[in-house]
Amino acid sequence: MEDKRQRARVQGGWAGPANIKRASRSASEVSDPSNQVISSIAQSQVRRAKPIPSERQFAFKAPEEVVRQVPAPVIIEKQGQYEISVLPSGVSRLLLIPDFIDAKEGDWMFEQLLQEVPWRQRTHIKQDLSYEEPRLTAWYGELPYTYSWLTLQPNPNWHSLLTMLKDRIEEVTKHTFNSLLCNLYRNEKDSVDWHSDDEPALGRNPVIASLSFGATRMFEMRKKPLPEENDDYTYVQRVRVPLDHGTLLIMEGATQEDWQHRVPKEYHSREARINLTFRTMYPDLEAV
Repeated sequence: MEDKRQRARVQGGWAGPANIKRASRSASEVSDPSNQVISSIAQSQVRRAKPIPSERQFAFKAPEEVVRQVPAPVIIEKQGQYEISVLPSGVSRLLLIPDFIDAKEGDWMFEQLLQEVPWRQRTHIKQDLSYEEPRLTAWYGELPYTYSWLTLQPNPNWHSLLTMLKDRIEEVTKHTFNSLLCNLYRNEKDSVDWHSDDEPALGRNPVIASLSFGATRMFEMRKKPLPEENDDYTYVQRVRVPLDHGTLLIMEGATQEDWQHRVPKEYHSREARINLTFRTMYPDLEAV
């Protein structure tokens, strides 16, 4: 009998008031799921209330402005062939041959041309304004040549020295020419402004052979801007070629379509320069 009472006291000890209260609370939580949801929401709100570390906060940063750089001009001085651009219109190429004419031989050629070519200063008329070209010119060929609203009449009577030079250039370049524009730059103040040799009578992708005598002058080129640039030449690619006494420069491919060239005024050379530009005229395209 005593053993049964002892066992009852031991078993009743596990069912004391405190244990009964804990057991009843656990039972109520299990029996009521909403208590679990409320507890979960409360814990979530506590977590949300914690401040977000500063390094994770979003900060707006304005985009950096793209600064365009004016490209430095490419200087071409050594003999060789150069591809200066590749565009949908084609490849623009230059062939430079310094000392194509020996200096001593070039000296007497320069004097012959200076004295015997029928040099003239042309007058341009544009929108009721007239101005004289800042250089002297002469034209040789079976056909007239029109540029900048000025027409040079045919002159088939080639000087023998010019014929010899044309034959020599054709032999080296494997190109043929039937016309020639001669330019005499009397001093550093004479020049020719930006232009392309793209007159219709020259055909598509004309080959221009330029032979220089006398003073060295800088031949400058600039690539024509894209349509969206609105004729802004600020950021276009540029090329400079110093043309020395006896130097031959060949422009071919899409050079006339995609590039312009000029000989600017200079202020350090007072000597004269003669430039011969051989080209091919096509009679069927003259009136196009």
